[in-house]
Amino acid sequence: MAFRGNFEHSLDAKNRLTIPAKFRAALDGGVVVAQALEPCAAIWTTEAFESFTHSFLKDLNPLSQEARRLSRFFNAGSFDGELDAAGRVMVPQPLLAYAGLTKDVVIVGNDDHLELWDPRKWAEYEADLLENVSDAVERIVNPA
Repeated sequence: MAFRGNFEHSLDAKNRLTIPAKFRAALDGGVVVAQALEPCAAIWTTEAFESFTHSFLKDLNPLSQEARRLSRFFNAGSFDGELDAAGRVMVPQPLLAYAGLTKDVVIVGNDDHLELWDPRKWAEYEADLLENVSDAVERIVNPA
């Protein structure tokens, strides 16, 4: 299933996030809640997270500094979880701090995962994205 759209939600007092109903079945087998490269957290299926990390680590020498750093960034910054009966997932404290999340959260669908953004940070990022997406496309179509 591809995750698409963006949704405004709130964390409850126990730092649980209610997953939009249309995504719950896809996440029912367990999730990985992880730090992302941008200032946000991400929710992956276990399989998608493993596929993602394997996609860039497989071609790196495991003894290289880059491989060790990337492996630590993604694996030390990720936590296994499950949706509860109400469709909520707990967001661990280190990820709340990393992403700057407090009560209000924007859930952003990003193909194979969901991203959890602070609303202010998402608004800034989205404005920049919309302003510069044409330039990114142009660089792909006409590389220097």
